[in-house]
Amino acid sequence: MVNPVWVGTLMFGRVPIGIRLYSARERRGPVLHQFQRGTADRIRYVRVNERTGEEVAAEDVVRGARTGPEDEYVVLEPEELEEILPSGSRTMRMGEFLPEGAVDPLWYASTYYASPRGAADTEPYQLLYAALDRTRRMGAATVVLRDREYPVLIQPHRGVLSASTLWWPDEVRAPDDVMSPVARADLGKGELELAEELVRALSVEWDPGHYEDSYGRRLTELVRSKARGTTFSHRPDRAGGRGDVGSIGEALRQSLPTRPHKRGRAPVPRRPTTVRAEAGSASGSRRTKRELLQRASELDVPGRSKMNRDELEEAVGRAVSGSRR
Repeated sequence: MVNPVWVGTLMFGRVPIGIRLYSARERRGPVLHQFQRGTADRIRYVRVNERTGEEVAAEDVVRGARTGPEDEYVVLEPEELEEILPSGSRTMRMGEFLPEGAVDPLWYASTYYASPRGAADTEPYQLLYAALDRTRRMGAATVVLRDREYPVLIQPHRGVLSASTLWWPDEVRAPDDVMSPVARADLGKGELELAEELVRALSVEWDPGHYEDSYGRRLTELVRSKARGTTFSHRPDRAGGRGDVGSIGEALRQSLPTRPHKRGRAPVPRRPTTVRAEAGSASGSRRTKRELLQRASELDVPGRSKMNRDELEEAVGRAVSGSRR
């Protein structure tokens, strides 16, 4: 179990629901620290006075805000910041309910799971979950997290309530704020039809198990190899260069799959340069989870999205053996 990032009350009309918020996401993989080259000495960062170069104790650090161009600041004491927090900063009041999917993903910042704070909160918690789920709505409120106030959406997700913080309107950039306007182009009817056909042919249902953090996996392998005193080398896949395919239309035509596939799942392109033995074969080189997922998709292995790499390898091997009988 992990520690909650917020504990307070969610107001459903006049019904109070005590909740705890837990971060729904976690970065994985090795944590890289800094060292002085040629030594085992870690690089540490300390608070120093930029004028004297002397270290400053944490209790002597206060915050300040710039008020002018000439390094003019005002100092803000902790009690002054505490004083201006919104009233009821430990309370989220849902004042509006929005249709499911009404908020564009661009607005989402972070997502948390919400749990009932105590036994007495279980019934109103479940009541709110059921009401939102049945009406396909989400509640809008605000919340104060880590000295900042955010808009927040409360919605049913994976059997629990989730709370997703949003950006404020003045924090979301318009495209023109960061880039030059995109020039308009006259689209040919044939090319547009080919583009639409390619999108339809490669359309699938979202399955996060089909994606893999390949860099994170190789980084872990590199760290383990160096810890064992062995060498790790990585040869990038050569999926074929872009080459000269002529017009956009011809490139789209060459991109279309050449064999039928099941509805709702994209075909998996075969690698033209490497022939691998099937999973389970003693002569087969070790395949990545993504490669095994692709093969499992071709073989229509049930439950593949929930399998780990070893389970996928075993399931693919069984499916291949069964197809040869």
